[in-house]
Amino acid sequence: MASGFSSSWLIFIIIFFSFLVFLCAADQDRVTSTSRKLLQHHHHNNDHENNNMDPSQKIFFTIDNLKKGKSMEIYLSPKSPSSSLKSKSTTRLLSREEADSIPFTSSNLSSILQLFSISKESPQAQAMNDTLKLCELEPIHGETKHCATSFESMLDFTRGILGLDTKLRVLSTSFVENPSTKPYLRNYTVVEDPREIFAPKMVACHSMPYPHAVFYCHSQEGENRVFEISLEVGGGGERVEAVGVCHADTSHWDRDHVSFRVLNIEPGTLPVCHVFPPDNFVWVPAYFEIN
Repeated sequence: MASGFSSSWLIFIIIFFSFLVFLCAADQDRVTSTSRKLLQHHHHNNDHENNNMDPSQKIFFTIDNLKKGKSMEIYLSPKSPSSSLKSKSTTRLLSREEADSIPFTSSNLSSILQLFSISKESPQAQAMNDTLKLCELEPIHGETKHCATSFESMLDFTRGILGLDTKLRVLSTSFVENPSTKPYLRNYTVVEDPREIFAPKMVACHSMPYPHAVFYCHSQEGENRVFEISLEVGGGGERVEAVGVCHADTSHWDRDHVSFRVLNIEPGTLPVCHVFPPDNFVWVPAYFEIN
């Protein structure tokens, strides 16, 4: 029995590791701006001072949109907006040994920049500093967080949340047919009844700008509903199998969180839902869908 479990667990690790390596290496630029939108409940931001809303903020919707036939405007890019931060030689997962040998604190930013030959005055340096600062922030109420710099640390964190003996499932957004070219802000229609995934707990991992793969992984207490959503741009065009999450309690989020401006609601009034960019993903227990 134990050996059977060990074998199945090893197979899962190999498959997921291959998936994650592909995720990091298939496109040298990362989806970073959209990931930041999902994490802005941590701090005040001044995007509202700009009357022209960033199209990449259009990833939020309400649970009323999760019905077959409903249409909604969503920003989804099959490839990452260029951050100029990673090269093919560095866009890879580190082993735990490698990751632990490299400083990962804002106080050591100068030596980190020197290690990766990045100018202190460059946009890349600012993006790295932002990532480190975000990783160092205290979690918000009910949140457990971890910035994973290796697959092993991500797996340890996820198993600590979902259970050491829990079989795991990984969900991610994928383009099935006719990936779009710009503009990435499109009017999508829900073409099938959304499939809710039974997930008493979940861990969401968001890619962050850095010279090697870094994922901001976190779990939030309260009711969080996970859905697989089939989206299509009218007339048999672009087809996306998207992962969406709805957060029931947003009362502790920053009032300036971009979702409240996009949806024109107040904190704690309605569940906030969002889709995940293709290079973000969600860990859930390997249970069945809810009919």
